[in-house]
Amino acid sequence: MPKREYSIGLYEKALPADLSWKEKMNCAKEAGFDWIEISIDETDEKLKRLEWTKEERLDLIRLMYETGIPIRTMCLSGHRKYPLGSPDPETEKRGMEIMEKAIALADDLGIRIIQLAGYDVYYEESTAETRERFEKNLRIATHMAARAGVLMGFETMETEFMNTVGKAMNYVDTVKNVYLNVYPDCGNITNAAVSYGTDVLGDLRCGEGHITSVHLKETVPGKFREIPFGTGHVDFKSIIETAWAMGIRKFVTEFWYVGSENWKSDLKFANEMMTKILDAQPKDNY
Repeated sequence: MPKREYSIGLYEKALPADLSWKEKMNCAKEAGFDWIEISIDETDEKLKRLEWTKEERLDLIRLMYETGIPIRTMCLSGHRKYPLGSPDPETEKRGMEIMEKAIALADDLGIRIIQLAGYDVYYEESTAETRERFEKNLRIATHMAARAGVLMGFETMETEFMNTVGKAMNYVDTVKNVYLNVYPDCGNITNAAVSYGTDVLGDLRCGEGHITSVHLKETVPGKFREIPFGTGHVDFKSIIETAWAMGIRKFVTEFWYVGSENWKSDLKFANEMMTKILDAQPKDNY
């Protein structure tokens, strides 16, 4: 079978948390995905992954080769609890420690892209000071990523701080480093476009030349999580066509396991829905 001209990944949280890594990889493979996006969220359980030993990291690499399903992107949402713009020195320090260790883990595992949460702070009020601190630490984090050769991309979030590609690009243009880009969430930018009365495709085009990959996630106005594919208002066909025209070839289906007995069918449905659109895109002929 010819190799596809794109790759499509599966968000780890679409799988039951109690599965082993080998089981997760095999389930992703059976459903037609090319890789898994690992989650490093704000829970102690996920943050402990940053402390994996060399042996644990090697074991995971061996599983990637054994199953044929690598881990190629990281959703780093641990900064919700430990934001880079925090006014608390200990929280700020922990946030930078998480950043450094996440880049090191990505480097060890062969992860190409870290998706950064687009928050200066999350559980506190955003101020001029938190934004200034965020930018300062963002520059340091970008230099860390540049040293390791690991790309970073902002996730467009559900809050006013960075809910559009245009807002993310303000920081990309300010930092001016090839290792800081945008990794948009198409569900979140769709909600923002509806809220602002703007064009979501125009917003996506704001990041041309700086978008690493795209999260394919369903939303409805005012709701950002756990909306089943096909029941929301995201125009996946137009978004994929626009992304494809900009040269984007890496996509991740973002959805959640919520206890359904039919979760394996949900994986296949998501894959088939998106690959049908992706397969219809113009061929690169190489």
